[in-house]
Amino acid sequence: MGGREPARPAPLAWLRWLFIAMLVVVAARLITSSPDRLADPVPFEAGPALGLVALGLVVGVASGLFGVGGGLIMVPAFMTLFGLGDLIARGTSLVAMIPTALSGTAKNARGGLVDLRAALVVGLAATAAAFPGVALAFLVPPAVGGWLFAALLVFAAAQLTIRAVRARRNGPST
Repeated sequence: MGGREPARPAPLAWLRWLFIAMLVVVAARLITSSPDRLADPVPFEAGPALGLVALGLVVGVASGLFGVGGGLIMVPAFMTLFGLGDLIARGTSLVAMIPTALSGTAKNARGGLVDLRAALVVGLAATAAAFPGVALAFLVPPAVGGWLFAALLVFAAAQLTIRAVRARRNGPST
């Protein structure tokens, strides 16, 4: 019947490579420019609020599709798109993950997919390490912090590249 053919979804392989390219571009930007420590917070107006909602959707989809932490996307986006300083961007990213972590943990706990002992050990260790980590973040110059975060992005891009190559070898992607 002469109807239109339904749109086919973009292959995961293309999305994966675009995401890897984005990580590399963001890393290059962080290496070539020093983050601003004293940037103003995001004004809570309609435009920036919609941008933050869109960022949340992108972070959720990318985290689910590629298995990366939301901070890899949120921190550079907060600094680049919303003009936040590096420390505020990192702290905001961590706070923004609390609702996601709680809801995901509750759902996984109901499914019996949580090792409470391991979670407690990791949670306590992370909490104890957070205090000296924050102190260290204030001591590290913004440029060095940018380089270190860029190195993390390159490491994540390398891991995703390895996964993409393996997936291609193991069969066609959808």
